[in-house]
Amino acid sequence: MRNKIFFYCICSLSFLHVSSQTCTIPGQTPVTARLVCSSESYYQTTPSFCGQTNIPVPCSDGIVYQNTNPYYFKMGCFSSGTLGFVITPDIANDNYNWQLFDITGTNPFDIFSNPSLFVACNWSSEPGETGASSDGTNLIECSGSLKPTFSKMPDIVQGRSYLLMICNQNASPAGFQVVFTGGTASITDPTVPQIKQTSLSCNASKILVKLNKKLKCETIASDGSDFSLSGGIGITNAAPGDCSVLGTDSIYLTLSQPLPQGNYTLTIKTGIDGNTLIDICGLSIADGETVPVVAGPLIPTPVDSVKPTGCSPSYIELIFKKRILCSSIMPDGSDFVINGPQTVSAVVSPTNCANTGSTSVIRLNLSTPLTVGGIYSVQAKNGSDGNTLIDECGLMTPAGSSVAFTVKPAVSADFNYSVKSSCKTDTVSFFHAGNNGVNQWNWNFSNNSTSTSQSPIKIFTDTGRYNVRLIVNNESCSDTITKLLTLQNRIYAAFTTPPAVCPGDSVFIINESTGNITNWSWNFGNGSSSNLSYPPYQVYASGGRDVTYNIRLIVTNAQTNCSDTIQKSIKALAECYVMVPSGFTPNADGLNDYLGPLNTKKAINLEFRVYDRSGQLVFKSTGDGKRWDGKIDGILQNSGIYGWLLIYTNKDTGKKVIRKGTTLLLR
Repeated sequence: MRNKIFFYCICSLSFLHVSSQTCTIPGQTPVTARLVCSSESYYQTTPSFCGQTNIPVPCSDGIVYQNTNPYYFKMGCFSSGTLGFVITPDIANDNYNWQLFDITGTNPFDIFSNPSLFVACNWSSEPGETGASSDGTNLIECSGSLKPTFSKMPDIVQGRSYLLMICNQNASPAGFQVVFTGGTASITDPTVPQIKQTSLSCNASKILVKLNKKLKCETIASDGSDFSLSGGIGITNAAPGDCSVLGTDSIYLTLSQPLPQGNYTLTIKTGIDGNTLIDICGLSIADGETVPVVAGPLIPTPVDSVKPTGCSPSYIELIFKKRILCSSIMPDGSDFVINGPQTVSAVVSPTNCANTGSTSVIRLNLSTPLTVGGIYSVQAKNGSDGNTLIDECGLMTPAGSSVAFTVKPAVSADFNYSVKSSCKTDTVSFFHAGNNGVNQWNWNFSNNSTSTSQSPIKIFTDTGRYNVRLIVNNESCSDTITKLLTLQNRIYAAFTTPPAVCPGDSVFIINESTGNITNWSWNFGNGSSSNLSYPPYQVYASGGRDVTYNIRLIVTNAQTNCSDTIQKSIKALAECYVMVPSGFTPNADGLNDYLGPLNTKKAINLEFRVYDRSGQLVFKSTGDGKRWDGKIDGILQNSGIYGWLLIYTNKDTGKKVIRKGTTLLLR
């Protein structure tokens, strides 16, 4: 392979930074992408540099991928298969990169923020041809030298839309050619352009021609010579509707005179510009194609339909085939009455009235949301202005005309459950009534299990607390509820007690058992027992010596016949008076090897110090349990007398105690 220079990929889109750059050339932004119609070659001189925007790329190399000198191609998939293409730079050493996105149903600018739109890419730093072909092995080729310049051909799906972004990474970008070839998918639009329908203006002097797809505005002859009308009526002008990059799907024809009532034929023909009407892919309406035009009596405009409502709608939108004069719409809603299972009134909010003086959509804001399901109707009537609605042709909507719509009732996710327990598991039966047309259930049991059944049964193997969430839906309304499920199928015996007790002290034993327990059986090892969950205080005798007692607890669930047992020991000490031995023998024989206070169970804030004959401190401990081993700086001391100081606070009385004494060190 030839030696190549490594480039970090920098691609940018200035549409988002118009303050400093402009991206006005078609193809420079996702929304002005050039439409790909077939496998033909497309040549593009690289646009001037515009902006910098990060691109989400599924590479974990720490590189920030951006868009430089972008150009975009948009295509639809008309037959599923693989997509192949080759990008050939004008200059062989130019480095081109590309990324393919699935933009079906999304804003094309979402490619900069939504990683899920990714389909395939090649960000290799190698110059030369690039693309997707049978030579590629991976859908994802990240930045870096010696990386393949061809990726694996991605699969595309019929009915979905795709956006191909091509970037030039060179300081002085030149042009490139892209050819869509080698794949099995079809990106050729098979739809032949045709006239879908026609309609007359109110005074019958204009014809609105609606097309089945967008056609290029520049192929429409302005003198109307692309059309002819039967009956000897001439066409003096043809003007497109709103034109976009892809063209227009409507044309307004101006007639030489109003059409009398009758049936006519509009014919497509080759105009003075030498063509009929052509779409962006080069497909044209056939010369001689005809469509009927009916000039009949003017008909008032009823309410055509109600826009589908959601759950518990607070408004409804009425749709009209002809535009309604906003001046005829009463804001108080008196032009309408709403009938149905729930009584409501409405005020009016016309749409787009401020700009045009007429509207095809009227929103009725309801006095209360519609929470009762059923069939409703909106009926037109004379408003407070004395008339119904008036359309753009000056005709009133017939009073009494109505249109029906359906409201789904609100739903509740509230559910019940029952628990059947055993010693090791709980079987929980959940139940949802499924009322108000609920037909979807989504359960989450917070133990890594889910269900879509109406009334699932789940087995829980561990005692604990579980958040159970249910989401229900009836295709219009949804509701969510979370309930805390506390399960105690397993019982555990547990208690705490001090490891040792002083003579005469009462011992409080704390029961810490868990689960659904019905019976407790205590044996305290001192001749007493109890069936209480919280047992009484106990006293343990020492008899002048340390004595160990065993405490046992058995817990039982009588319904399930489950039980658990635990046993612990407690030592009754012979003496709890704090004392310091009068002598010790640090000879490592395991007997009296250390010097320190004994019986410190009731001593707190304890401090112990040892001094030599000259009064020098040789050892100190502060309640940490350390004792002196008879050594100073690691050297075992000779036999002799050592003084000690003991300071502590009596835990029972709170009194501070200070004691002094001597101890003999024997070797």
